[in-house]
Amino acid sequence: QVQLVESGGGLVQTGGSLRLSCAASGSIFRVNAMGWYRQAPGKQRELVATITSGGSTNYADSVKGRFTISRDNAKNTVYLQMNSLKPEDTAVYYCNAQVVDLRWRQRDYWGQGTQVTVSS
Repeated sequence: QVQLVESGGGLVQTGGSLRLSCAASGSIFRVNAMGWYRQAPGKQRELVATITSGGSTNYADSVKGRFTISRDNAKNTVYLQMNSLKPEDTAVYYCNAQVVDLRWRQRDYWGQGTQVTVSS
């Protein structure tokens, strides 16, 4: 069993900052890529940012220059620092991790989601 637990969402004004965290725990052999996705009301879930175990990152164009993804491999934790937030960043943010478990099976896991609301 593998669990992803997110924290750090909330309500912030336009231009403000938030930091999301997501910790993976359980029967983990290795965590490969980790990432953040978001889903706004009435819209499909979309990629925000991803990071490999080696630290290579990828960002959606809409967040480049404002968001920074990072990870602590020793803690199996991924972070998303969000600066210069805009109302259009309002969404439920989901953590994703590609995990190899103790039986050497790889699969994707998702967190429960954390609400980010940016007021204008």
